[in-house]
Amino acid sequence: MLVLCLSLIVFTSYLNISGIHDFRGLGFRFSLERGVPWVPQQQQPQHVQAHAPAGAPLQPPPPPRGRRLVFRDPVLRDQSRRLDRLEDLAAWQSSNKKWTRDGQRTYTLRDAAARDEEDPVGLTNALLAALILFNYKYYVSTDLPSLPSPNWSSSSSRGRNYRENEKELMIKFPSFYLATANFPNMENLKLERSKCDQDHIVTSDAPSDVPNRLIIVANQLPIIATLKNNENGASFWDFTWDESSIYVRLKDGLPKTMEVFYVGTLRADVCPEEQDNVSKTLLDRFNCVTVFVLPNTWNKHYQGFCKQYLWPIFHYKLPAFEINGVRPAPSLWRSYVFVNKQFAEKVMEAVNSHNNYVWIQDYHLMVIPTFLRRDFCRFKIGFFLHSPFPSSEVYKTLPMRNEILKGLLNADLIGFHTFDYARHFLSCCSRMFGLDYRLKRGYILLEYCGRSIGIKIKPSGIHVGQLESYLRQPDTRLMIQELKRQFEGKTVLLGVDDLDILKGVNFKVLAMEEMLKLHPSWVGRVVLVQILNPARGSGQDVAEIDAEIRTICSRINNELGSPGYKPVVFIDRPVSLSEKAAYYAVSEAVIVTPLRDGMNLIPYEYVVSRNGVNDLNPNSPKKSMLVVSEFIGCSPSLTGAIRVNPWNVFDTAAAMYTAIIASDLHKETVHMKHYQYIITHDVANWSQSFFQDLEKACIDHSHKRCMNLGFGLDSRVVLFDQKFRKLETDVLENAYRMSQNRAILLDYDGTITPSINNRPTETMISMINKLCNDPKNTVLIISGRSKEILVSWLGVCEKLAIAAEHGYFIRWAHDQEWETHVSRNTVGWMEMAEPVMNLYTEATDGSYIEKRETTMVWNYEDADKGFGLDQAKELLDHLENVLASEPVAVKRGQYIVEVKPQGVNKGIVVDKIFANMNEKGKQADFVLAIGGDDKSDEDMFVAIGDGITKGQITNDNSVFTCIVGEQPSAAEYYVDEPEDVLTMLGKLGHLSNQE
Repeated sequence: MLVLCLSLIVFTSYLNISGIHDFRGLGFRFSLERGVPWVPQQQQPQHVQAHAPAGAPLQPPPPPRGRRLVFRDPVLRDQSRRLDRLEDLAAWQSSNKKWTRDGQRTYTLRDAAARDEEDPVGLTNALLAALILFNYKYYVSTDLPSLPSPNWSSSSSRGRNYRENEKELMIKFPSFYLATANFPNMENLKLERSKCDQDHIVTSDAPSDVPNRLIIVANQLPIIATLKNNENGASFWDFTWDESSIYVRLKDGLPKTMEVFYVGTLRADVCPEEQDNVSKTLLDRFNCVTVFVLPNTWNKHYQGFCKQYLWPIFHYKLPAFEINGVRPAPSLWRSYVFVNKQFAEKVMEAVNSHNNYVWIQDYHLMVIPTFLRRDFCRFKIGFFLHSPFPSSEVYKTLPMRNEILKGLLNADLIGFHTFDYARHFLSCCSRMFGLDYRLKRGYILLEYCGRSIGIKIKPSGIHVGQLESYLRQPDTRLMIQELKRQFEGKTVLLGVDDLDILKGVNFKVLAMEEMLKLHPSWVGRVVLVQILNPARGSGQDVAEIDAEIRTICSRINNELGSPGYKPVVFIDRPVSLSEKAAYYAVSEAVIVTPLRDGMNLIPYEYVVSRNGVNDLNPNSPKKSMLVVSEFIGCSPSLTGAIRVNPWNVFDTAAAMYTAIIASDLHKETVHMKHYQYIITHDVANWSQSFFQDLEKACIDHSHKRCMNLGFGLDSRVVLFDQKFRKLETDVLENAYRMSQNRAILLDYDGTITPSINNRPTETMISMINKLCNDPKNTVLIISGRSKEILVSWLGVCEKLAIAAEHGYFIRWAHDQEWETHVSRNTVGWMEMAEPVMNLYTEATDGSYIEKRETTMVWNYEDADKGFGLDQAKELLDHLENVLASEPVAVKRGQYIVEVKPQGVNKGIVVDKIFANMNEKGKQADFVLAIGGDDKSDEDMFVAIGDGITKGQITNDNSVFTCIVGEQPSAAEYYVDEPEDVLTMLGKLGHLSNQE
């Protein structure tokens, strides 16, 4: 027992040191349910079927005797042998010991040691589950809960599926469940053999005859549910489309052959006994997949995390530590993650083909893309954010900022209402992850893990026809006549807002008061009608702002009002769309002045209403005026509106007065300009534009390989070329044995040594010498470092060829002179480039210049990432202009801007080494080229491909271009770490000694 615990402690230390958090790559899957092996859903094995009689003996099958785990690292390899022995013992137990259904087994770390001999598999599972928790980023359980196996004698557990068991676990052990729930495709946690890494890669995109489908995922379904009674007094649910929801009309802009499904919650309390019937009805009649969430969990998700924490942060409300008396407790975040996971599972139920598209709406569901990618990496996912996205300084205050941002980056297309919101998002990606974006034919593309994520800027619209139909209804026309009689002789200003602290209603009514005091002649002649919709959230701030608005309105009406006249008409009840349209029709101007808001479609609805019914005479001029906050999403689109800073009461008061006294001609001109924009940019145009861009963003899915990487909410998808795969040592060794003329090309930093520890070790020097001493080998190290540094480090390797400064200098052996690519009198450009770089170094704190014999590098790795990136782009443009007539190339790499002579790259070195071998009569029949984290290595891989085409290599089956790390590359192979490179080269050196 002691030996096993110590080995697992070593195992944990290794994982922490190595930064390994993706256990799938190690070949593990886990389960905490004894005797229940993992199987896909709806494929339950016979021994776990619920109809077996209670009390009957349960004989678990022996563990599968498939391929044994093989690890490169000796510590992991030793641990693998121990686990194999435990499985052998478990198989012996299952054939010699009966397990009964009414047996109750628990697994905890506290008493695992006492059950070592009795239950070694349970011990292993418990310890491995602990490793998961200890390596989980945020939530570590120091006292693991006791999780019972299924009680087979309990009638309540019969017929229950794994999803129902998950709900129980979430209720009883939410902190433990969050960690374990982050494993892909896991209903249990029993150690099981997983397939090799390649099984997690999807390479085919087979055609399908199934009609294409778009799955729209929103927090709430666009359904109105009403509980009614029939003639017999029995209750039943009646469902209708919610015509006021923007999501109902998304299908208007989609192809006619596209099936549209909806996934979301229902705005009604449905008892558990009725949920199955309700779900079936909504699916059959409306193509709606319903998500039912436990009330307590939903309250923590929506009212707790979304409304009381996430929403204020996205609207610039600080401090992040405590908002409205609600601290961001871990339970709120766990509930948010759990609800997102439930939504993702329902999306999977709606999927019928790999060609399906998923369109996720708004900030309530920002980590769904991560869960979907883990289930199927080729999902075609779009996400649209209907709220503002805060600046990076505000967003970075979120403790879970990485998980949320990575969730969004798992989408193929991310949409925003305005460029400001998109700019803030791109700034966060740059400052937090060092990601860069580029513009391509009018599109913004963000490069992430080999994927080009589209950034869509498109304000949403309204359904014009629906609003116009309301205006044509007789009830609406009668209401318009009543309102005209009510406000006869008065100019009506209209405000329509939700009850919320950020809608700025208090500032608006204060501006109304200020306008009347500045222009007393308008007292009695102008009215502000303020419709205040019920609050969507709850909390102390809602009650406070409600009381403040009422107090201000009461004071203004008392001071400036008179019998039969109230300057502010306050409506604090729910208002139907028909009644709202009537108020729009009689108002001379609408005042929309939130302190910070998303799109806000009130101005759009107002303009359309004024065009439809401005007067009983349809030939009367159509006119309208808008006063809008500059901090709402529709402001950039309404170019004729009067924009104001809502925090400035005097500015808003002046804008109100301007809207009142504007000439009819001006009002007509502005109205027609806005109306033409709104009818051409309606909701159908918005959905059509977004879906077309989503199709373009997913083109790479069909001809590239994708791989799931990462653990839990750090999961991500990486796209590779179809040929890209892991380099198997056995294949490499076989080709090495059969070859006679070998070329081995190695990058230095990040390839044969980690970037943080550049000086070679004695073991590394010995390994290089073994390879160089083989007469069949030509070994070359290519680096961007200066020749002086490389000689001081590698000069003891007498037969090693060295290429310094990306190939400008080459030395074929210790006793030979350095060769240069071009004459040395071409470096006079440095006198021109150095002052420019000094200018940017002084202006960018943390940057510095590396001056070499033939190259100059401006490095901003230690500077602010966002500012450094902007400065790098500007420096690149500046240097290109200054050095336009010089024979140099200016390139931008990872945290650097480099100037070097033209034509100097690692590809030139490849040509030279093949030419050098040919001069000696040794045409290469084996090539191993390994690059690290430098983009300049790509030139080397491309040149090797050209060498095959030119016939410089006799056996193209023995060419191995390899990159360190799973990242997009022109190389065909990859290895995980520099240590893997050293291990592989050590084996090749051992083979050379045997020869």
